[in-house]
Amino acid sequence: MVNHLVTYTLEHNNKFYIIKHVPARVCLETGEQFFVPETVEKLQDTVWEQKKLKKIIKTPVFEFA
Repeated sequence: MVNHLVTYTLEHNNKFYIIKHVPARVCLETGEQFFVPETVEKLQDTVWEQKKLKKIIKTPVFEFA
């Protein structure tokens, strides 16, 4: 496990959010990311309250069918 800054993605209310530079512990073998509870709370607050929006990007959406 190593400390690393990661990009966190979340879908909420039919919108997709990307949050960059999130501190996490990352497993070197699997790449799995672990977050301390305070980080999770801040991520939720950031998305739910629309804090500090840096930019909006458009992205295509495909359906796997």
